[in-house]
Amino acid sequence: MTTTDVAVEKRPRRRNMRAPEREQAILNEAIRFFAEHGFEGQTRELAKRMGITHSAIYRHFPSKEALIERVYEQVYLNRWQASWGPLIKDRSRPLEARLMQFYEEYAARVFDYDWVRIFVFSGLRPFDITSRYLDIVRREIIEPACVELRHELGLPGPVERPVEERETEMFWGLHGRIFYIAIRRYVYQTPTPDRLDDVIRDAVRGFFVGARALVLEVVGD
Repeated sequence: MTTTDVAVEKRPRRRNMRAPEREQAILNEAIRFFAEHGFEGQTRELAKRMGITHSAIYRHFPSKEALIERVYEQVYLNRWQASWGPLIKDRSRPLEARLMQFYEEYAARVFDYDWVRIFVFSGLRPFDITSRYLDIVRREIIEPACVELRHELGLPGPVERPVEERETEMFWGLHGRIFYIAIRRYVYQTPTPDRLDDVIRDAVRGFFVGARALVLEVVGD
């Protein structure tokens, strides 16, 4: 046992927990710890912060990488709604209305201190949380939205003419514009609107002013 572990054991301990409760407590604290310090934060410091031994963490998570993977599952995968993909493809409503609903729901789920800061820290380090999550966004939202806009404009589908980079970049631009509000709020810590619904609707409405013309130019020639 190391000197640090001895020092930690002398501190008041939390109430006794069953293994699943202790594991969840470690995970919850790790989420906030990584949001504050990034993935360079040491698990030894996490243990000190919780008032437990360093080895206690590794009784529940075999490695730091395993702990980070659980953070990804809880913070990212568990907040992704299975209904969002079908929403984008629901042709009973205009695509503009579908995207307004998606981004209102998306902001309500992911505009969160832990979510945003861990996402940014992950992009700066050799962990693939950011790339894996953005692949979901691309597959479920960006590429289907390109297809749906073509359909509304009476243009060829992706089988006849594959989706082009300019189309996907256009929708990534909308996504980035909305997510940048969260960056300003939780990373730059500058004032942002308390109510986002109107801001999101304005962003989507403004996007479609130019998007239709651009897609007609790119695909309709």
